[in-house]
Amino acid sequence: MLNYILRRILLMIPTLIAISIIVFVIIQLPPGDYLESHIAELKSQGESIDPQKIEFLRQEYGLDKPMWEQYINWAWGFLQGDLGYSFEYELPVADVVGDRMLLTVIVSLVTIIFTWMIAFPIGIYSATHQYSWGDYGLTFLGFIGLAVPNFLLALVMLYLANVYFGTSIGGLMDPTYIDAPWSWGKFVSVLEHLWIPVVVIGTSGTAGMIRRLRANLLDELQKQYVTTARAKGMTEYKLVMKYPLRMALNFFIADIGSILPSVISGAEIVAVVLSLPTTGPMLLTSLQSQDMYLAGSFLMFLAMLTVLGVLLSDILLAMLDPRIRLQGSAAK
Repeated sequence: MLNYILRRILLMIPTLIAISIIVFVIIQLPPGDYLESHIAELKSQGESIDPQKIEFLRQEYGLDKPMWEQYINWAWGFLQGDLGYSFEYELPVADVVGDRMLLTVIVSLVTIIFTWMIAFPIGIYSATHQYSWGDYGLTFLGFIGLAVPNFLLALVMLYLANVYFGTSIGGLMDPTYIDAPWSWGKFVSVLEHLWIPVVVIGTSGTAGMIRRLRANLLDELQKQYVTTARAKGMTEYKLVMKYPLRMALNFFIADIGSILPSVISGAEIVAVVLSLPTTGPMLLTSLQSQDMYLAGSFLMFLAMLTVLGVLLSDILLAMLDPRIRLQGSAAK
């Protein structure tokens, strides 16, 4: 196991280097840079531009250097913990992320917990009561959850709240706590506003997870070892929980590689619709404005979480399922 982990960690190094090059090149592909986009925006508003100031900023931010030199400076700074400087916010990237990262983690973790708490019992019930009225009803609700996009559900809830209750359900806290330091009142305000994005974001994820858990558990319940255990008189609860459910959880563990980056990135479109101060809208804005250091550092952080998540899921799968081996042997 230790040798396997060390080999995987060594393979992560060239993988992350390749990802960093691809990320930087893709961000640089659109014509121009942040300053040119900013100049065009100022001209459209009829404002005057000082060419000397623009040239100074171009030299200050290193935008006058070749792309390869910009990449080396950014990558070397990233290795030293310097995420770069955000042109749009005129602040270091670490300061821009700030509370947005914390709020994104809170929303995403609560959404994951909500999804699992709903999906597990419903998926187990549907699998153990196949073709019952309860199974049909829950399946129908699951298809609705899969068919309705999250952002559409968010728009519907915003409309209903405004029309019938005369209020807005957007945001993650009361306006008085925006940009205020953390306090007990701000924390309570976040908890009061948290359930709307959690329900909206978790709806489709819950529906999809129910379907997958039901399908996997049904496949395990039809295998010979389950029939043998049932013939020996094992209780139905113990029969389901001891082996079939354990084997059916493989896809949950395999999803860790995608869950970790989603904890940080959040649901971008839903966050825009609900005006959530999370990192998703910030990433979209940075890509649109070609704020390359903010976008590049954030995307690299997501890539690191993805690579680590895949490694963690592989290790946990080998521990959970005895049928999985870290290194195969030739068939004889």
